[in-house]
Amino acid sequence: MRSDAPAPEAPHPDVYVGRDGWLFLTGGSNRVLAQYGVPGFSRAALWRWRRLLEDRVRRCNRLGIRFAHVVAPEKLSVQLDALDGLEFDPDRAPALRLARWLRLSIAQGAWIDLVGPFRARARASALYRRTDSHWTFAGGLLAYQAICRHLGVAPREDFEARRTGSDDLMNTGDLGLKLDPPRAEVAESCVFASEARRVHANRLLLELEAKGRGYDAHIGAQAVFRNAAAPDPRRLVLFGDSYAHHTPNPRTGTLTPLLADTFAEVHMLWSTSVDWAYLERVRPDFVVTEIAERFMIDLPQRNFSIERLAELAMARKGV
Repeated sequence: MRSDAPAPEAPHPDVYVGRDGWLFLTGGSNRVLAQYGVPGFSRAALWRWRRLLEDRVRRCNRLGIRFAHVVAPEKLSVQLDALDGLEFDPDRAPALRLARWLRLSIAQGAWIDLVGPFRARARASALYRRTDSHWTFAGGLLAYQAICRHLGVAPREDFEARRTGSDDLMNTGDLGLKLDPPRAEVAESCVFASEARRVHANRLLLELEAKGRGYDAHIGAQAVFRNAAAPDPRRLVLFGDSYAHHTPNPRTGTLTPLLADTFAEVHMLWSTSVDWAYLERVRPDFVVTEIAERFMIDLPQRNFSIERLAELAMARKGV
């Protein structure tokens, strides 16, 4: 006798299924859950991060640039009510431990805490997609507001009124794709009308876009945006990853479009490292480095060029 009942969902070793359909990344190459254990994120790694951020502060000071560093928290660090029995200590989150290690350091003033604000808001609004490791529009907006306030810049308050696109489309997130069958969710639109325009993109990004693969341009991608209508006339350079992104993502909240709507000029470089030669040429008013919490396990290189990184990425992707 044939049954029309759907096949049971196959578990995935890297994904924890929490309450009400919330999916959490726990494994993968970064061994995410293990970073919260004992020893977890090692003291040696914390000490190296402290010295790295101190070096960034000093070098930016010499260039007359205001520097800030922000960590995009893991869902494990924030959505605690949805974990439903997963045994781990969320207060051993790498971002929280590094914040403690920065006490009495010159880098403490450059640190932007997102774990605290995200935890405080998590019950009131969804800051992450249920089937994705990335932010909703509300999560990206909260991170943007924290960055602006830390830099002494008034965040724009009219994004919600300028949002465009449909809020009722089914979409499968990066964690939902790992399940069998894939799990989808209704995802809100994360795009909005803006006067910001991209005025430059490097060869890696342009060639992948020409092949219809623009969203495959990750490490090594670079883009520059200008906005004649921006309320702040200054220039900002953002070194980041998928939580920053060079292109607005319709279904996840990202930092670059929000910042490009606020500052007259924004440069986005997809890298966890800082290209100091690039900063000497551009001479921005602000530099913000952003990194996903799970990627902190790999300390960024101290010296690199975005051009060389793009060349390596192009060779790897066969561009």
